[in-house]
Amino acid sequence: MIKVAFITRSTIYTVPGGDTIQAVQTARHLTEMGITADIRLANESILYSHYDLLHFFNLTRPADILYHSQKAGKPYVVSTILCNYGEYDKYHRKGAGRLLRYLSTDTIEYLKSIARYLLGRDSLASLSYTWLGQRKSIKNILSRAAMILPNSESEYNRVIQSYERKVKHLVVPNGADQNLFQYDPAIKKDEKLVICAARIEGIKNQLNLIRALNNTSYRLLLIGTHAPNQLAYYQECREIAAENVGFIDHIPQQELVKYYRRAKVHILPSWFETTGLSSIEAALMGCNIVTSDKGDVREYFADDAFYCDPSSPESILAAVEKASITPYNETLRHRILKQYTWKQAASQTLKAYQSVL
Repeated sequence: MIKVAFITRSTIYTVPGGDTIQAVQTARHLTEMGITADIRLANESILYSHYDLLHFFNLTRPADILYHSQKAGKPYVVSTILCNYGEYDKYHRKGAGRLLRYLSTDTIEYLKSIARYLLGRDSLASLSYTWLGQRKSIKNILSRAAMILPNSESEYNRVIQSYERKVKHLVVPNGADQNLFQYDPAIKKDEKLVICAARIEGIKNQLNLIRALNNTSYRLLLIGTHAPNQLAYYQECREIAAENVGFIDHIPQQELVKYYRRAKVHILPSWFETTGLSSIEAALMGCNIVTSDKGDVREYFADDAFYCDPSSPESILAAVEKASITPYNETLRHRILKQYTWKQAASQTLKAYQSVL
């Protein structure tokens, strides 16, 4: 039996995100397949001898990977989850954040990592990261990885273009829990209800979403809490929101079901998405999907979603209007059930392990 340590960022439970769901669901389904998959936090002491393989998450957090991969001496794979904050950081931050537009994406990520450590918001496992920097650290990790597991071919292409390292890969798609998110066509959708299930932060672009739907006939529900360093952004969202915009704190996936069930439209007008897990979940439950065209989303949704320009509230509103009056797309739901479930993701992950070992 294969034994794998999933080594994740130390804040994966206290600051939940898409990587939290990906790690937890993949581990659960691998366990059901007879694989030992233990989730371990990067700031924990890990007994590497108990495991055949290490599985890391988030290539943009290389300090954790550097430390454990070098110390363990075990083969490892990386779920890259390469989200590019570059456009948002360079062109849409406010205040002192505007200075970031003069820096490279890797330099920005390096400064963020150091800042999280100095502010006590995260650990910094590898001191070598401080002098190697972001780019050299990632190149080092890629050169030693047995395999990387991007969520799409589009993401893999971005990895090799950004870091000029060809590395063995296998696409492991993101997914949804088909047993939890079940569509019931007998339940009538509210064509005026639009939901956005996402952490509230600049990259997710809730400000422009609010501007787009403020004082319209739509009811907008923003479901999620703010990121630790995004309190000012959250407060601005609350301040500009009209009466037709509501806020609901982060809730468990089981509670999301009732909102997906009622809403006609789910929207993620982000500055970047590798996938957009909540879009997949909502699509399974009969929502029409509005998303930006930034990132890798077209590989998942193709022509079965409504795309918007995240910089334009007018474009966001137009996409919502079209999605709200268009019949639900069964083609997308069937494709998700066939290709984008956590069972499928676990099966692909196991193939990667077997190839490496």
